[in-house]
Amino acid sequence: MRFNPNFLDEIRARLPVSQVVGRKVALKKAGREYRGLSPFKTEKSPSFFVNDQKGFYHCFASGEHGDIFTFLMKTEGLEFPEAVERLAQEAGVPMPKQPERNVAEEDQRDRLYRLLEASAAFFEESLRSGVGAEARRYIEKRGLQRETAQAFRLGFAPNSRTALTAHLKGKGFSLADMASAGMLIAGSDIPEPYDRFRNRVMFPILDLKGRVIAFGGRALEKDVPAKYLNSPETPLFHKGHTLFNAARARSAAHDKNRVIVVEGYMDVVALAEGGFAESVAPLGTALTEDQVKLLWRFAPEPTLCFDGDSAGRKAADRAVEVALPWLKPGHSLGFAFLPDGLDPDDLIRQQGAAAMSDALSKARPLVDVLWDRELRAAPSDTPEQRAALEARLFALVGTIQDATVRSHYQRELRDRLYQLGRNRFPRPMAGLPAGRPGGGIAQASYARPVAAPDWKARDRARLNGPERRFTKKNNVPELVNASPELAGHMQSVLPREALIMKTLLNHPWLIEEHSEAIAVIEFSSQPLTALRDEILAVHARQNSLDRASLGTQLSKSGVAKVVDLVARTITHISDRFAEPDASATDVEAAWNHILALHQRQDALGRALKAAEEAWYRDCTEEAETHLLDIKRQIAREASMDQMDTEIDQPADDTPIVKRAG
Repeated sequence: MRFNPNFLDEIRARLPVSQVVGRKVALKKAGREYRGLSPFKTEKSPSFFVNDQKGFYHCFASGEHGDIFTFLMKTEGLEFPEAVERLAQEAGVPMPKQPERNVAEEDQRDRLYRLLEASAAFFEESLRSGVGAEARRYIEKRGLQRETAQAFRLGFAPNSRTALTAHLKGKGFSLADMASAGMLIAGSDIPEPYDRFRNRVMFPILDLKGRVIAFGGRALEKDVPAKYLNSPETPLFHKGHTLFNAARARSAAHDKNRVIVVEGYMDVVALAEGGFAESVAPLGTALTEDQVKLLWRFAPEPTLCFDGDSAGRKAADRAVEVALPWLKPGHSLGFAFLPDGLDPDDLIRQQGAAAMSDALSKARPLVDVLWDRELRAAPSDTPEQRAALEARLFALVGTIQDATVRSHYQRELRDRLYQLGRNRFPRPMAGLPAGRPGGGIAQASYARPVAAPDWKARDRARLNGPERRFTKKNNVPELVNASPELAGHMQSVLPREALIMKTLLNHPWLIEEHSEAIAVIEFSSQPLTALRDEILAVHARQNSLDRASLGTQLSKSGVAKVVDLVARTITHISDRFAEPDASATDVEAAWNHILALHQRQDALGRALKAAEEAWYRDCTEEAETHLLDIKRQIAREASMDQMDTEIDQPADDTPIVKRAG
């Protein structure tokens, strides 16, 4: 839903940022600003600042930046319309009128919400009453505290075909509404309608606003067709779009930057009691793409928790196939496998919360699970079998819609296939001459003995010579008619970084959708960092920006010279997307690509530094192998960049700066 900017400005004017942020962060006055510890990253020294005058917050520890709406979205997992609605209510600003809807449909939805809430209250009361004694014993046997049962609103459906129906009739609800809500089984072939849930422990299922929309029931009898029974699809409930405990979990998930996905209701309840409030579960079905997208609203890399048996592996494999097409930069899935025969509920009750934390800490990335799955599918001993493995893997990876993620998966899997082939290469056994396996000297082959190649030595010779850091030969962007003073401002600017900022200056509509990614970009130049921060500050004050208005705002700030320098950067013909006349489609595609390249470069630089430190500290073979692997990746990236540069050279020798990407 789109809101009028004047409406949003009115809310901002009535609610200072410090008031909204101050409910979660202890703020102290620091001049014209407020300062406190970051809510996004653990820290000891405060690096989180709030400026009421400018209407935004900025976290220097995490790079998070935004206004009051962004803060609620980040810390409580709300969608933008939800954040607007909550803050509008707090500010006393009436929400804009919605387009007229079908009155009869809205009336029915309202009745169903009230009917389901009345059903939940009935089940809760039944659990507390005499008829609920067996259900209470079951809950106690599962080790749940009374407070936990009350928090989840657990209840009991009496062993009666008409108990709930009679109760709801007394509340004024019709049989038709009971059937529409999924609480009554009725039809032309059923002489007497009857309650759907009977003799079951009841788990209310809530929507993201905390309203009851359905139920799950756990049978107390052993010999029943379904141990767990869920509500059917209704006007309020769509099984594949909903997660059990989502309403309670999302705030905890955002606080911990983690959400745990388990298989059943009791697993979620047991985890919540064990301190894992960020736990959810699908509703008796395999994970759906809509549920994956909902999970990503809670945390960028949800952890799916499965039993370590064959059934758990199959469930993980299905989840991989569901998630693959929808992967995007920074968003994936992790997979934690529990000891065989134990579900989360069992693990916590038998071994405690520490055992669960240990299992979660060993979660594996999606690419590992995909790789293991295809390795298990068929042998890979021969070149032909490995070719078949490659075909299967790349067919699956080809379903990834995001081009950047897809290319990274292809590169990762090519590296693994290469290593798999090397590991299969036969090497002479210690103590035996090079010849036929197991043969002595008399049985040796007439072929000249050849020792196994020393791959590490080759790598060291190739990579440890001239410095192969991930940098361009020309680190300074070429300028048109730039004064010496202006050019001297940014001697350390990389072409790609200048191109990123030039794109933002000419296409400020990117800021609305990519403000989070922009806020965390690490520039090698302080002037560019200052320019980025000022652009975000302008956006926080004025959401709807065009090129002219952004330029006007920046010209009044202390970064005007930097803006001028970036604007004067010469772009290659293949980088024309940074120019004002580029199409939005070309800009969007190129922006995602160049940002991914920059992030990869930065990540490789940090990885190299860490690997070098580990090598100098430990001097182990493992550390050396890791260092060489990082250098190999950097060398490969550099060679690819060089190849792109050569391909992109103009036909004549006109001096144009090398492309930034």
